Amino acid sequence: MLNFGASVETWVKKYLKLPNGIPSKHTFHRVLTMIKPETMVECLREIVGVISPEGKVNHIALDGKTIRRSYDKGANKKSIHVISAWASENGLVLGQLKVDDKSNEITAIPELLDTLDIKKTTVSIDAMGCQKEIAKKIKENGGDYFLAVKANQNTLYEDIRAFFEGLSEEECESYQEITSGHGRVETRKGIVWQDVDWLPQREEWPELKSIIMIENIRETGNKRTIEKRYYICSRACCASEAVQISRNHWGIENSLHWVLDVTFGEDSSRIRKGHGPENMSVLRRIAINLCKQDKKSKHSIKARRKKAAWDINYLAKVIFNKF
Repeated sequence: MLNFGASVETWVKKYLKLPNGIPSKHTFHRVLTMIKPETMVECLREIVGVISPEGKVNHIALDGKTIRRSYDKGANKKSIHVISAWASENGLVLGQLKVDDKSNEITAIPELLDTLDIKKTTVSIDAMGCQKEIAKKIKENGGDYFLAVKANQNTLYEDIRAFFEGLSEEECESYQEITSGHGRVETRKGIVWQDVDWLPQREEWPELKSIIMIENIRETGNKRTIEKRYYICSRACCASEAVQISRNHWGIENSLHWVLDVTFGEDSSRIRKGHGPENMSVLRRIAINLCKQDKKSKHSIKARRKKAAWDINYLAKVIFNKF
């Protein structure tokens, strides 16, 4: 930060008062460790409001990520775990919340949901978030839930799995799409059943409308793998919508978590004092949101980030959203 700031000091002074020049690395360190993360997250939300003024999204994916090297053995501090809210259509991070460890996602997700406008929005969460109180919170806030069901909801999971295993495709609505690339062919098949009156647990989940099975078949050379996932949803969605929501949900892994690690080196960062790890995680997400606004560019986020470092005019476009 110090070296880059020194290289563009004249340009930066157009926008900031710097009577003593670019701050020292110790000042950067103190500021980043002392700022309250809630303030940084509020900045993230304000920037989203500027670059996406319409503010309405149809699908939000919630998922957690551990910043691996943010632990501090000397202070007996574990690596921090952050839950992000990802708008799948425009690829924006809408908000984030730090939790003490991955097991505490269950209590943190409702808190994050309260910071988001989810009215008429479908919220997808993986199996850890498949909890009755979370489903209730989503419905209370005006959204719909699309929750993965696994063995942590053992009875519900077994009932839904057994039902689809005994169901023929002719009896229900289904949809299939096939994609290929990188030597791999992937078939995604969605099956939706909207009559849930038979399900013993239906009253425990608010306004449950659909149960869903998504079957993924991957073929690479002679190797073929089949994976089946099950979901519950408070919408009477069609099979094509179910496949799209399921696919978009995992976009948070490829379009956010992978970029954070590979492009921004988040897992390698050894920033660990005070609020530094969490504040830097917010800054990285702000950078991704800003770089995403260059809709004309076909380059990766990594290439856009480099261009912003090399070209002051492009940097100005990124910061001030002048595309």
